[in-house]
Order: sequence, then C-alpha cells, then structure tokens
Amino acid sequence: MKICFLAAANSIHSIRWIKYFYEKGHEISWISLAPPMPEAQDLISKVNPVRNLNLSEDSPSGKLATEQQGVISNGVKYFEIAPSPLADINGKKSILYLLPAASKIKKILKDLKPDILHIHSAGTYGLVGALTNFKPVALTPWGSDILLTSFFKKPLIKFVLKRITLFTCDGENTTQALINLGVKPEKIKMIRFGTDVEKFKPVPRSKIQDPRCRIISLRTLIPIYDIETLVKAAAIVVKAAPEAKFIIAGDGEQKEYLISLSKNLGLLPQYIEFIGRYKNENLPQMLNNADIYVSTSLSDSGLAASTAEAMATELPVIVSDSGDNKEWVDNNFVIPVKNPEILAEKIIYLIKNGDERKKLGKKSRETIEEKNNYYKEMEKMEKIYEELTDSN
Repeated sequence: MKICFLAAANSIHSIRWIKYFYEKGHEISWISLAPPMPEAQDLISKVNPVRNLNLSEDSPSGKLATEQQGVISNGVKYFEIAPSPLADINGKKSILYLLPAASKIKKILKDLKPDILHIHSAGTYGLVGALTNFKPVALTPWGSDILLTSFFKKPLIKFVLKRITLFTCDGENTTQALINLGVKPEKIKMIRFGTDVEKFKPVPRSKIQDPRCRIISLRTLIPIYDIETLVKAAAIVVKAAPEAKFIIAGDGEQKEYLISLSKNLGLLPQYIEFIGRYKNENLPQMLNNADIYVSTSLSDSGLAASTAEAMATELPVIVSDSGDNKEWVDNNFVIPVKNPEILAEKIIYLIKNGDERKKLGKKSRETIEEKNNYYKEMEKMEKIYEELTDSN
C-alpha cells in the first residue's frame, strides 16, 4: 500500500506512527512543514527542502520536488515544504504560506500517486492538506487544534473537516468535539496513539546519588500545560515532605519565568531541577528513575502520550481533570485544574505511602497493556487504511 503522511517531522508522534508502517513494508512518503527532529534520522538520511514557494514554475528552484529533490532513505520518501521569508507575519503563517504550500503538496501527490493521504493535526497541516482536494484522505486531530478552536478559526476548521474522508481520534473528548463541529459519528474511528509497552516497562533504576522521592513532569513549558501549578504545589510539598525532589523536563516559552518563580519560592536548587530537553531514547530510564509522575495540563486529547508512558513504566500518576484522564487514572488522583493545594496533598500522600505507590503503579501498567498498546492500535489503523483504499 502507498501511504503519504502530511505530518510534522519535528514530532515524536509522527515519527512513531510513520515508522510502524514503514517497518510493515508499505511504500511510505512523508511531507512536513517543519525540519525533522533527531529521532527522525533513522527514517530520513538528509533533508532537501522545497524552498521559496512563491517562485514561478519556470524557475528551477520552484519546480516540483521529485524523487531526486526529495529524500529516498530506507524506503521513505521525504519532502520538506519550507516557507518563503514573506510567509511569516508576526510569527503566524499567512495565506502567502498556505496557498503556495498546498499547491506544492498537490503536485507532489500527483507525482507520487499514493493510495491514501493521512494528515496529522487539523490546524495548518489540515488546511494545506484540504486545499489539495486529494481523496481518500484521513485526518487525526491532535487535541488543541480541535478542542481549543477560537470563534474566528472555526470556519477554517469546518472547511477542513468537510473535505476529509475519515477521521481517527485518540480520545472521547476529541470525538465529541468533531461531532459538535458537524462531523458524522460514522466517519470517526477510535485509534489510540498507543504506548510501546516493550520500550516503556519497569526496569531497575540507574544509580542515583540523591535518594529522595523523585516527582517528574514531562510536559512542555508553555501555558497550556500549566507547570506553574506544579511549581506552586512543590513549595507546599517540601514543607511537609522535605525528602521530595521535583524533576521538570522539557523546554518552552515559560522556562525563564518558571525558574524565577522557583527561586522566589525557595525551591532552587535544593528541591527542584529543570533538566531541559532530553533525548527520547533516554525517556524510559528517566521514568524508571522517578517515583511519581505529574501532569497539570489544561487540555489534552484523550490520554497524553507521556502520561501513558509513565503508566507503562509502573509509575503512579497524578493528573489534572482534562482530556479523558478519568477513564485511565484512579479518580482519587485526577485533580481539578489550577489547584496547587490539592495537587500538593496528593503528592504528599504518595510520598508517605510507598506501598500505595507500588499498587497504583502496577494497576497503571495493566491498564496500558490492555487498552493502549501501540502495536494493537497500529494493527487497527492498517485495517482502516485497507478499507479506505478498497472503497475508493
């Protein structure tokens, strides 16, 4: 089967999805609007972007990216659509970006002739994909693109949704959001992103000089993930449980603010550590070195990947009441958003009750193995691709 993915190459979610279908022997092409992250390098060996999108077709630099101009690596054909400098207005993609990008993608699709186009995210990717008018086309929303759609963006989102053959969602809240936007329920399939339960599993922790109880957060340091609430909770926790150590991973626009807040609350350097970006290959051991996982997100589609990975590693998790968390996590540890006091209470309880941590951790692993197994979910997706191509 020839499958073309229109998906961000700087997202581990895209990489995991695409890698599965490449390894199953399908003929894969991949179009991205962003440069690839390091984890994509086992699928693509180098990048030749299709640049300067407002060049004329007569210009050699403006011609269609063919196999020679794209990348053929291990069977994956990769094309990066890079915007012209004129396309960015105040940090936002303008129509000068979207229309030329859609035109280039349309020509790439005409050249490749895939059996199906699968778009990941209903925002910019969904819009440029919809403008190609390719069929059949599947769309997987990623959460805030559907759940946090502003009044002004709704017409654009509805424009995209009307042009999609079939949708996959990884959460009931995303499914309902699509229905509220006018999508017929029969056009929506539940496919979880899934967790690699072989990669994320409990193993002995590495030697750590610091024996304290380690609470880890993996969410990006941006407002939607509300790390501020975790920092404020940490200030409460360490007064009752000075053996606590908070590990905040990741990067983002709020990093300097959160570091400053931590200093003002007397948490740095003794009680909290900002470790920055990390390699995905190191994540299983990072989780195994932790004792408790926390997510304070204000919005999620379904179950966040990092939460699922922590659960697969047998960590007890404390999560905010967003997405579908109540379906997955013991409801005693699903807390109201923006409530550092209740979050602190739950963290202190788990620090003081080691047996309860182990019990919750084992239950977490069982839940993921049963309901969120990456390999089982991708097998379901493969059957959906086959049904779509057979019906078209």
